[in-house]
Amino acid sequence: MTLTPSFSQCLLSLLSLFLVASFASETSDDILFLSSNLKFPKQQAEKLIKGLNLFPKHDINYHHGEDYKFGESRIVEKRFEFPYLGDSGASVQDLGHRAGYYRLPHTKDARMFYFFFESRNAKSDPVVIWLTGGPGCSSELALFYENGPFHLTSNLSLQWNDFGWDKVSNLIYVDQPTGTGFSYSSDDDDMRHGEEGVSNDLYDFLQAFFKEHPQYANNDFYITGESYAGHYIPAFAARVHQGNKNKEGIHINLKGFAIGNGLTNPEIQYKAYPDYALDMKLITQSDYNSMSKSVSQCEQAIKLCGADGESSCVAAYMICNAIFNRIVGIAGGVNYYDIRKKCVGDLCYDFSNMDTFLNKKPVKDALGVRDIDFVSCSSAVYEAMVTDWMRNLEVDIPTLLEDGIKLLVYAGEYDLICNWLGNSRWVHAMEWSGQKEFVAAPTTPFSVDGVEAGLQKGHGPLIFLRVHNAGHMVPMDQPKASLEMLKRWMQGKLPLTPADSHLAPM
Repeated sequence: MTLTPSFSQCLLSLLSLFLVASFASETSDDILFLSSNLKFPKQQAEKLIKGLNLFPKHDINYHHGEDYKFGESRIVEKRFEFPYLGDSGASVQDLGHRAGYYRLPHTKDARMFYFFFESRNAKSDPVVIWLTGGPGCSSELALFYENGPFHLTSNLSLQWNDFGWDKVSNLIYVDQPTGTGFSYSSDDDDMRHGEEGVSNDLYDFLQAFFKEHPQYANNDFYITGESYAGHYIPAFAARVHQGNKNKEGIHINLKGFAIGNGLTNPEIQYKAYPDYALDMKLITQSDYNSMSKSVSQCEQAIKLCGADGESSCVAAYMICNAIFNRIVGIAGGVNYYDIRKKCVGDLCYDFSNMDTFLNKKPVKDALGVRDIDFVSCSSAVYEAMVTDWMRNLEVDIPTLLEDGIKLLVYAGEYDLICNWLGNSRWVHAMEWSGQKEFVAAPTTPFSVDGVEAGLQKGHGPLIFLRVHNAGHMVPMDQPKASLEMLKRWMQGKLPLTPADSHLAPM
C-alpha cells in the first residue's frame, strides 16, 4: 500500500490542525522540531529493515503464478529436509519438519505460508504458535535466530539449537499478515489493515491445520510472539476463545498466550519512553523535562485514535513516534533493540544470511515455494497496518484471564523500543478481578541452574517476568532461560515465593 496524494494531503492537514491546536503554548521552534521528526510510516519501516541488514527485493510479496492443488482443507503441505544441515546427532528423517501453504478463505487470492516442527520430545507436547511482529516481518527471523530448531551459521549451514522451543513443544511459525515472508497474494485488496482481519486469518488457518493434523487437536495450545505481536497475540487469543465458545469448528485447547517485549497498550507504553531513557542514562533530566509536553500531546492523539480511527490513528503514530525518534537521536547511535550495543550507521543487527539462504533455489525447492521470492520484512505491510498501531489491545485480555486463560508478559531489560518498564506498567494498570492481588504480589527471582535470570511476579493466570541481560529478542539473547521460561510456564511451575522487592509501577 502507498499513501495516495489525496490521503497524504488530508493527513498533513489534520496533523497541522492538531499541532496548531495542541501546541499553541509552545514556541515555533518546538513545533518545527516535532514536525521535522515526523516520518511517514514507510520511511520508518525501511529504516528499521535496514537496521537488520535486510534488503528484500520487493516491498511486499505480490505474486502471480500457477495455483497449488489445494484440497478440502485448503492446505498444501510437504515434509522437507533442509540442504546444508550439519551433523545434529539426531536424524532429521525421524522428525516431522513440514512447510505448507494455506489458501485464506476470506480473501481474493491470499496464501499463508507456515513451518511446522514436531517436538523433539513427544508428540503429546503442547502446540505452540509463534508470531513475529514488525508489523510485516517474517517469523523466520525467530526460527533461525531465536527459538527455532536450528540456527543459521555464517557459512549458510544450519546447526541444531540446543534451546529450540521444539524441545518442549510442537512448534508452528507463520508468515503473516499477507505479503510477509513467503505468504503472498496477487490482489492488493488482500492486505490487512487491522486486528480483525489478522486474527480471522490466523483462526481460519488453525482450523485447517488441526483438520489436517487431528492427532494434535487435543493437545494444549499456546500463542507466543514478540514486538508488534503484542497486538496480534491478544486479538488472536480472543478470536480463538470466541470460536470455542461459539462452537464454530474444531475446539482449540487454548491454555495461554505469551507476549515478549510487545506493544500492547501504546498510551501507557509511549509515556514510559522518557522514563526508561532517563533511568538508563540515555537522556538527561533537561532532555526529559523538554519532552513532557510532547508526551501529553501523544496521549491526546492516542485518545483521538481510539475514538475516531483511520487518519487520526496515523497522526497519533507520527506524533508519538517523534518522542521515540528524539530519544534515539539524543542517545547517538544506540541500538534501540539492545541499549548495551551501538548501531554502526544504519546497521544494528546482521540478519542478511536469512535472506540469502531462503532465496537459494535448493532451499525453495525443499520448501515447495517454487519461484516465490522471500520478503524478510515488508515495508508495505508495515504501512498498511499503521492505523492499527496506536490501538489498545489490552481490552480483550481481562475476559481471557477471568476465563482462566494464562498470560505471560516477559521483557528483556535492555530493550528500548518495547521496554520492560512500559510493559510492567500496562500489566499493573490492567483492570481485572485479580488486579489488586497481582499488584501486591511479591517479586521473586527467576533462576536457571542456580543463577538469577530475571525477576517475576504473578497472581492467578497472570505473570510478568523481567529478563536479565537481554534486549528485544529474549530467546536470542538468553536462549536457555527462555526455553526454561516456556517450559515452566506451560507446566504451571513458574514459582512465586515471598521476597522484599516488587516490580511495582512507577
